[in-house]
Amino acid sequence: MTEQEGTVAMDADVIVVGAGLAGLVAAHELTSRGRRVALVDQENAANLGGQAFWSFGGLFLVDSPEQRRLGVKDSFDLAWNDWQGSAGFDRTEDEDSWAVRWARAYVEWAAGEKRSWLAGHGITFLPTVGWAERGDLRAGGHGNSVPRFHIAWGTGTGVVEPFVRYAKQAVRDGLLTVHHRHRVDHLIVEGGTARGVRGTVLVPDDSPRGVASSRDAAGAFELTAQAVVVTSGGIGADHDIVRRHWPERLGTPPAEMVTGVPAYVDGRNWDPIWPGHGIRILPGPSSMWFDALGRRLPEPYLPGYDTLGTLRHLRTAEGLAEHDHSWFVLTRKIVEKEFALSGSEQNPDITAKDRAGFLRERVLGRGAPGPVDAFLRNGADFVTAPDLEQLVDKMNRLTDEPLLDAAALRRQIEARDLQLANPYAKDAQVQGIRNARRYIGDRLGRVAAPHRILDPAAGPLIGVKLHILTRKTLGGIQTDLDSRALGADGTPVEGLYAAGEVAGFGGGGVHGYNALEGTFLGGCLFSGRAAGRAAARQTA
Repeated sequence: MTEQEGTVAMDADVIVVGAGLAGLVAAHELTSRGRRVALVDQENAANLGGQAFWSFGGLFLVDSPEQRRLGVKDSFDLAWNDWQGSAGFDRTEDEDSWAVRWARAYVEWAAGEKRSWLAGHGITFLPTVGWAERGDLRAGGHGNSVPRFHIAWGTGTGVVEPFVRYAKQAVRDGLLTVHHRHRVDHLIVEGGTARGVRGTVLVPDDSPRGVASSRDAAGAFELTAQAVVVTSGGIGADHDIVRRHWPERLGTPPAEMVTGVPAYVDGRNWDPIWPGHGIRILPGPSSMWFDALGRRLPEPYLPGYDTLGTLRHLRTAEGLAEHDHSWFVLTRKIVEKEFALSGSEQNPDITAKDRAGFLRERVLGRGAPGPVDAFLRNGADFVTAPDLEQLVDKMNRLTDEPLLDAAALRRQIEARDLQLANPYAKDAQVQGIRNARRYIGDRLGRVAAPHRILDPAAGPLIGVKLHILTRKTLGGIQTDLDSRALGADGTPVEGLYAAGEVAGFGGGGVHGYNALEGTFLGGCLFSGRAAGRAAARQTA
């Protein structure tokens, strides 16, 4: 640092810590307003965009043109009711005080400016709208009352792309300096004001995107600025930290988990990119779900309904504490229509914006999509058989001891199959299937026609061993609506901002106890935008 005219020269106007989606959005908001930005990230240049690059690209929108074309009637009031029922904010005078304000602001954005703002960045959507997290079967409880899961053309890769492009242009314009392989270890705070960061320079590493990189040190660094924006992400790839913070209400933490985020964020994947790479199944509502002992899960713990409630059930139900897996049992007819795999790499047609390929394979095609079919053929946790007894025998071979009884599974499956003789039923899952097919988006491309699981014409039978997968961090640094980080006393730390997953996607936990899906990328966009704009005002 040098002194000139009584001032200390800064390395940048603003330092952004983390080159994921939230960090790139914040950097764009700053550089587009003429601010000089230092973007600091522990990974190499191949990892710009972070975890968002690998995502399916689902975004939560309310009362969109896509919804209206499909006959979906949505509104801010309905979406806000759903969000509150899911979040369950119960500490509005303390930990949730800003989260609930962030939540309302986010739903207002999703029902208003969000879609046009995305379009301004060249982000468009598939014509279909998915119905994720259908809920706990209560009008005031958890879940989306209507389909709101809008998938971006290009998946998460396409959402990240314009902000990567902006960053590269800002580098050429001299407004952005990217410090790759720089790991921030400490904030520099002077007189209660954030003034910079210091940390470790890591040795060069040219590993491909997502692959675990070296943590060997090559030196130290220090950067100073008028403000610091922290967008350092979550904890999903560090299972020890996940277990340490496992909530008591969810029972005992699993001994084994798979990882739904890259190693640096730290299912078994038949073709993994990072260690323990798990792929999340986005199921339709028809697969039967059984616990490790072969007991059918009760409603609302059905595929695609209440993910967190299902996790709680699987970690607290009698006899399950020592078992970290559960099972889907389904037919070939179901897997062909209903299985989607989350992740940009599992959806090459959408990621490549191949509209003809999407139409050919997913709408007009016969059989399972290519990536799903690859898992059926190669996945360590997928088994197929022509009859139930052979299927159960294969399922039992995937566990240390045979826990499943074919006769017990048959009784439960036959009871469910008897419910299909009429267009109405007392079985909640069968009711849900018929309800889903009243929505044209589900009927055409997402939900198989109701049929008996044990119907040979729908086979062969398929068993899928399911593992608990780490994904998103729902808590984090508490922030006000300008993304200013708040200290222990609830007042802003001057010059310090936080956005993205490290801030619980806004306010320290915008989702409360439960998320509605399609809200994580959007949370990075919304909070990164707020942080960048506020930091730009501060450094004007």
